[in-house]
Amino acid sequence: MTHQLLAVRGLSAGYGPLRVLHDIDFTISEGERLAIVGLNGHGKTTLFRAIMQLVGWQRGSVTFDGVEIGGTRSLGEGRYTPGIVRLGIAMTPQGDAIFPGLTVREHLDCGAHARSAWRERARRRERVYQLFPQLETLQDALVGKLSGGERRMVSIGRALMSDARLYLIDEPTLGLAPKVSRRVIEALVNIPIEGKAMVIAEQNVAVLTGAVDRMIGMHAGRLRGEVGHVGLE
Repeated sequence: MTHQLLAVRGLSAGYGPLRVLHDIDFTISEGERLAIVGLNGHGKTTLFRAIMQLVGWQRGSVTFDGVEIGGTRSLGEGRYTPGIVRLGIAMTPQGDAIFPGLTVREHLDCGAHARSAWRERARRRERVYQLFPQLETLQDALVGKLSGGERRMVSIGRALMSDARLYLIDEPTLGLAPKVSRRVIEALVNIPIEGKAMVIAEQNVAVLTGAVDRMIGMHAGRLRGEVGHVGLE
């Protein structure tokens, strides 16, 4: 029997007077890759931000490995985020969420924020380099001077440096050429997730086909059911 890692029940969230998410329900279990698919502006990023307590207000239940991390919140976004990260959730934000003045190696080390991860940062960097070999060649280069695809790889690699059990990957192929997009998705598929799970927010359904276990559509802040059968081959 698979262990349920994340359960979202009746989640609504928004910013100021704007309600973006409407009664979201879904679960994900250990060893599973789930995609939330839909056009930009329909709530995928807000869903991730609500899980991380980075929205202005929310209500509903978000349970991670049996611990309630949701509930009713009003203002104070980010107040509870450090604790959620310590529980084992890592989020890769949409776009180039980088520190331009840091090298690739320094940027990756930023993800090893926990004491145990910091002690093992060299080994963890090697694991990232195995997934993204070009980053090893570029490890002394400033991240701000890299290509869009390389910056995206650095951002994902930073999340992999932590002790996360759940990875939230927001729009990993946004703005990338098709060939680079495929390389990024292939790397995500190659990340070991035994005892862990991954949720990918993406609008390019084609690039995810065969790369995830399930896809759930999102439109206008509501989940619209599973999108076909897309089991890993």
